[in-house]
Amino acid sequence: MFHGSMVALVTPMQKDGALDYETLAKLVVYHIENGTDAIIAVGTTGESPTLDSTEHCDVIRHVVDTAAGRIPVIAGTGSNSTKEAIELTQCAMKVGADACLLVTPYYNKPTQEGLYLHYKTIAEAVPIPQILYNVPGRTVCDMSVETICRLSQISNIVGIKEATGDLNKAKEIMDRCGDRIEVYSGDDATAMELMLMGGKGDISVTANVAPGAMHKMCAAAISGNRTEAERLNQSLMGLHSSLFVEANPIPVKWALHDMGLITEGIRLPLTPLSEAYYGQIRQAIKNANIT
Repeated sequence: MFHGSMVALVTPMQKDGALDYETLAKLVVYHIENGTDAIIAVGTTGESPTLDSTEHCDVIRHVVDTAAGRIPVIAGTGSNSTKEAIELTQCAMKVGADACLLVTPYYNKPTQEGLYLHYKTIAEAVPIPQILYNVPGRTVCDMSVETICRLSQISNIVGIKEATGDLNKAKEIMDRCGDRIEVYSGDDATAMELMLMGGKGDISVTANVAPGAMHKMCAAAISGNRTEAERLNQSLMGLHSSLFVEANPIPVKWALHDMGLITEGIRLPLTPLSEAYYGQIRQAIKNANIT
């Protein structure tokens, strides 16, 4: 249902941490104008852990209203509380999101059966298209291929963001689940290869900084044009790595501020980027031919 370069959008904030809705609207327009294929609002990169529920829904609403149907909006609505995930997903559907992205429950370490029942319960409670999100490096919870395939039989579970960077696992999901679920990369460094093997897109941090180049690279990879995809991806590799020199979204928010696209705020416990990395990120931006 959703293909191509899907930006995991940052949430702009003022220096005091207040949400900057004016800049958020400008970012949405920036992505529409530069070819981004879908926007993920309030995912991990959007600092969802530090937004309260009212702010969470307000950001989704502002992104949906600004997009005005010109680009799909996927709302991050995951939680380690099934009840809270249902409430956030209901809010996203109410304000007009096209789909929801739900991270595996973090900290409480559910079993595979617990994961299955968590997602099944949300899908049955809210009839919006839903995308699973597996990122064990952050959640300490790794969803198995078997569990993913079980969930793929639920009609409104339409995709999975597989952020492990494990291409063998991604291929196994494609082989075993077939066309019941679409597989998206959640790891920019390996996204090209995942799409060349049949993945449908990349939910991307790099796309915040290089939306046009990421759109073109994803289109080439999805179409099977390895030569063109590799050519485009080569200039982006520095960003794929440099935007993770400190915890995401610290580097990408600094990069966007340095480019003049957002205000400088970030919320604790995240902190501003260490000055030692300024040069590395600026060089990566330069190598990607971004002005």
